[in-house]
Amino acid sequence: MNERITIGQLYPSKMYPAVKNAAQRSLQRETPTTSFDRLFQHELLKFSNHAAKRLEQRGIELQGDQLAKIQDAVDKAAAKGSKESLILLQDMALIVNVANRTVVTAIDGNSMKDNVFTQIDSAIVIS
Repeated sequence: MNERITIGQLYPSKMYPAVKNAAQRSLQRETPTTSFDRLFQHELLKFSNHAAKRLEQRGIELQGDQLAKIQDAVDKAAAKGSKESLILLQDMALIVNVANRTVVTAIDGNSMKDNVFTQIDSAIVIS
């Protein structure tokens, strides 16, 4: 007990093996929750403000099975290395930033006519 402890220092200058093991165990406990959180965030499909406005303006409602199909399409696009993808689903089109898993914009069937889609590197047709 003759080790000096300075203000602002949590442990004495020497860290004993028991202290090192406790610190390592606490780091190991945090890792699963962090990776779960990261995986959880990675799996979710997000909608940008612009896309949310377009969905509302155009009266497009996405059902649970449609969202699952879109998420599968984003997974396939990511596996192929896509960055920006056009997803065609029934009578709507979605532009998705694959890396961020974010729907950038949404277009209904009537608005798709005579439309040119730019700045995409892949297209996925979902039946």
